[in-house]
Amino acid sequence: MEMNYLQSAMTCERFHFSSARDKVDLLSHLIIDMDTIEVSNLNRQFLFRQSHVGLSKARVARDAVLRFRPQISITPYHANVKDSNFNVDFFKQFNVVLNGLDNLDARRHVNRLCLAADVPLVESGTTGFLGQVTVHIKGKTECYECQPKPAPKTYPVCTITSTPTKFVHCIVWAKDLLFAKLFGDKNQENDLNVRSSDASSSSNHVEDVFERRNDEDIEQYGRRVYDHVFGYNIEVALSNEETWKNRNRPKPIYSRDVLDNELTRQNGNMDKNCSTNCPSSVSAMAALGMKNPQDIWGLMENSRIFLEALKLFFSKREEEIGNLTFDKDDQLAVEFVTAAANIRAASFGIPLHSLFEAKGIAGNIVHAVATTNAVIAGLIVIEAIKVLQNDTKNYRMTYCVEHPARKMLLMPVEPFEPNKSCYVCSETPLLLEINTHRAKLRDFVDKIVKATLGMNLPLIMHGSALLYEVGDDLDEAMVANYAANLEKVLSELPSPVTGGTMLTVEDLQQEFSCNINIKHREEFDEEKEPDGMVLSGWAPPPTVEGANKTIDNAGSTSEALPVEAEKSEEIETAPGKKRKLIEVSKNDGTSNAEEIKKNEKLQVLDDDDDDDLVILDGGDLGFSPSKKKCQW
Repeated sequence: MEMNYLQSAMTCERFHFSSARDKVDLLSHLIIDMDTIEVSNLNRQFLFRQSHVGLSKARVARDAVLRFRPQISITPYHANVKDSNFNVDFFKQFNVVLNGLDNLDARRHVNRLCLAADVPLVESGTTGFLGQVTVHIKGKTECYECQPKPAPKTYPVCTITSTPTKFVHCIVWAKDLLFAKLFGDKNQENDLNVRSSDASSSSNHVEDVFERRNDEDIEQYGRRVYDHVFGYNIEVALSNEETWKNRNRPKPIYSRDVLDNELTRQNGNMDKNCSTNCPSSVSAMAALGMKNPQDIWGLMENSRIFLEALKLFFSKREEEIGNLTFDKDDQLAVEFVTAAANIRAASFGIPLHSLFEAKGIAGNIVHAVATTNAVIAGLIVIEAIKVLQNDTKNYRMTYCVEHPARKMLLMPVEPFEPNKSCYVCSETPLLLEINTHRAKLRDFVDKIVKATLGMNLPLIMHGSALLYEVGDDLDEAMVANYAANLEKVLSELPSPVTGGTMLTVEDLQQEFSCNINIKHREEFDEEKEPDGMVLSGWAPPPTVEGANKTIDNAGSTSEALPVEAEKSEEIETAPGKKRKLIEVSKNDGTSNAEEIKKNEKLQVLDDDDDDDLVILDGGDLGFSPSKKKCQW
């Protein structure tokens, strides 16, 4: 949730209860946010100032709000909402939860905690000029996961490593392969070719070209990596003539052809630009005197940034190497990935992009708009008030549509009923097609249990046999046993998993459980099913012919979940279900439903740009605080 959500929320509260100010002041709030304020936050919110950069969002928001509402109580938590102390018992304290998280995994986590605690959830999200607010009440409306969300866009490994045709392919290569290989976990499998050009084909030991040699000069190491990934690896790819019969051939690029030695030696002087005490301020652009992130660098500039960024990682942030993962808010990481992607793009004849554009693609960012956030904040408060007053007949899912028609910006829709095939709130079994003779338990845990089902502390059982568990209370023998199971193929586990098996998967933190039926399948389409497994069991998301529309702003690869208005002034939900649009008459006698039918599609957005959770304690405000408080 953007922090201007909170400011708008407080303002709307004050207005709504202006005749009962003493009652409003009984509200207390709890804010959860794990982030600190960055310069990029300042253009889309109203609580932070330049002097707050680097401070906790939750704490600064509390201080800012108290300046105009000093009577209320706000408790800030600079923490992750997925931390174990924010469990079901914690959620049971509250009357309502207001969500504005920036990723699907965290949203699913909060959804399950609210279901387990039987607490209403008001969900929200913004993407550019689009936004929505939805209400989820256990047993009365659909939960957040009743409709499957579009999976993040994936690309076949062969396209990323060998035949990129789009800039996003180069970004994925730079971020998930090269950056991970150089600065991430060395034990993780990686599809980059590590064999050096001077390694003997008959040698039993092939040197990993990405390993820095003892006492090797950082400049020499950087050029060696550069020449390997942009030169030698391209030549190896070109040796396969069959690949390039119907494709444009890439051009190998070597550092000697782009930079002379004198220019390289003149690469930046960081000592005056940063210190080791502030690694986030380390910048290759600053070192080289480049200031505008919207400039498109040429091949020489990208090469200089690449080598300078690599040098800075090893000279200023060496203690982090081996544990780094790409973070869109890490300036040096973004600079490195941008430069690497652009050099690879130049090799394959793909147009180059600015750092600003590359950051958007790498972080799946659609840049936030302050006015959209403010509109959605107001809608959050409206629905929260209805929940607090138990005004169930007037709950609405409201969408801020992309192209207003006749000045209509907002689209209210009646909430949907729970989806009977939802594996979360209706506990319907899922079906997993998988090759049980090839896939390991680790594949199942990483790709299905964690990535797809969003479990944090999973427990996997086959009948009464416990196959896998995580937790702080496990002894060493159990940890070793479960670690060994991870490396076994499913059919060779102590309790074999084969076609017809039913697995039970639980997350004790979320108090969530589901059953998965296993169906053995030999082959999978590498292009359409790159994970080598297919999970099904949800009802399909609501679709209408012609309504498939993706949000593609600033290079985002995230997809929207479209719903189109029908002629009957209803919209499709799950198969066989429709919900009426809420009509709003206009001066010319037409309704918003009619305008939507002509011009608009509803979009369900999964994320906005920041992740915050705010919590309220409720006093006597015209609703019955029978058991709990309120969480925002």
